[in-house]
Amino acid sequence: MNLPNRITMTRILIVPLFLLFVIPFPDTLLDVSFLQFLKPQFLAVRSFIVKYGSYIAAAIFILASSTDGVDGYIARKRKLVTNLGKFLDPIADKLLVTAALVALVQRNELTSWAAIIIIARDLLVTGLRLIAAGEGIVVAASVWGKIKTAAQMVAIVAMLLNNFPLSLFTDFPFDEVAMFFAVIITIYSGIDYFRKNKHVLATEE
Repeated sequence: MNLPNRITMTRILIVPLFLLFVIPFPDTLLDVSFLQFLKPQFLAVRSFIVKYGSYIAAAIFILASSTDGVDGYIARKRKLVTNLGKFLDPIADKLLVTAALVALVQRNELTSWAAIIIIARDLLVTGLRLIAAGEGIVVAASVWGKIKTAAQMVAIVAMLLNNFPLSLFTDFPFDEVAMFFAVIITIYSGIDYFRKNKHVLATEE
């Protein structure tokens, strides 16, 4: 496995670690009979996660998101593009965002509508790219797509941190406003992709 693919795999493997910190152990795990001897350790770990997990999860999310595109850049620059990389890269790109959105919904910090809109848009655009690739057409990343990615990253981090450190100075719901903006940009960028690439879906007479 070459370097770009290793970077991509690392981004995918980070997702369970991210979820470990963003969602504490459920009570059902603590009540499993054959794990009772580990209950004090589980309780200690869960207490730590409840107190600091969101901060660690936000740091992991920022780190993983900031490497988005690095693997592809290295692959193209060093001529290390592989079919495995083409398969894994879009999965790595979307998996962390999807995990974060689902976790925030589970924590009752995000409405399901926002999560569904963002996830659905990414699935639709990924499908468009797959169809285009089958026809030998490259759907280039758009400016609005990049703005969408940045907006989602800011909104998710703000929600993970519960507006910290802004919460020290104001009660302004920055996380909610940022997520609303991210959803609007997500919708617009999706429409923009399909508008510019509608020829990909055009059927032949």
